[in-house]
Amino acid sequence: MTSRKNQVQPNNTLPDSKKSPWRISKRKLSNLKVVVLCVAAATTFWVLNALNKGNYNTIVDYPVLWEYDQKNYVPVKPLPKSIQIQISGNGWDLLRKYFNISGAAYPILLQSPAEKNYLLTADLKRGLGEFITPTQLENVLGDTINYQIDRIVSKTLRPVLDSLKYSLDKNIVLDGPVNFNPAQLEVTGPSSVLEAFEGEYPVALNATKINSDFSGKVSLNVDKSLAKLVQLKQKEIQVSFSVLTYLEGNKRLKIKKVNFPNTVSLTNEELIPVLNYLIEEANLPQLKDLKFEAILDYRKRNRADSTLQIEINPNPKFLKEVRITPPQIKLRYE
Repeated sequence: MTSRKNQVQPNNTLPDSKKSPWRISKRKLSNLKVVVLCVAAATTFWVLNALNKGNYNTIVDYPVLWEYDQKNYVPVKPLPKSIQIQISGNGWDLLRKYFNISGAAYPILLQSPAEKNYLLTADLKRGLGEFITPTQLENVLGDTINYQIDRIVSKTLRPVLDSLKYSLDKNIVLDGPVNFNPAQLEVTGPSSVLEAFEGEYPVALNATKINSDFSGKVSLNVDKSLAKLVQLKQKEIQVSFSVLTYLEGNKRLKIKKVNFPNTVSLTNEELIPVLNYLIEEANLPQLKDLKFEAILDYRKRNRADSTLQIEINPNPKFLKEVRITPPQIKLRYE
């Protein structure tokens, strides 16, 4: 029998090679904390000491407040919220100015804001220098501050159909003028914006492929880009108009040469031009009595490429969208 004294006992202790190389003793960790606190305290002391010194120089965006008669004037474009200035002084003062800590905006008073659209920065230096004390104003960056403030006015504009907001069906045309009720619209807004309308206000019909007479009330809206500037007194308008339906037609034309010399001919003497047109049904009887010709006047030739434009005769006004195929003919010289 084997003696118990000779039995190997299990070793529960991990070998040294299993210990983490990154493990720091409590004593070393305590010393590291002391070093970190010392560095932090020294850095804080240095920063505080540096901020107490003067003769620092920096550039900041200083906030401004525009003061003008807002009842009778309105900015067409957003006004600048700040101006760039170069300042010098105590570190604490510059820090407060840089981050705008407890800093009031500098008021810019405009007595007649619509008279011009810029402000000379030189005119601000004296007042601004006193306003930002004890910090010293070294310079205002830029020569001018641009802005656009217009007087608020009211105008009466003539309503017209917005050509981009409606369409007629194929072979449909307007028959006479478009009627609006009321015949004038009262619009309020900046003077320069209202002048850009050139006396007319576009009415958006929001209808496509119209093929019959129209009559109805249409809502009046201001374009999104102008919604904050322009106000319409009327909210809707009555619109009415009549349309005509045209028929498509075509005719083969006989060519008639005018002022042609004997040495000039057509590259294709067998060519037969075709007249295409639109006509109102009521005018069809007038068309039956007309004999159309394709006129080729040699004197009107294009000397650069030896081509001649075809002219139609007669060309009555009741025909619409008149076109000839082909529109021109090539000449041949012998």
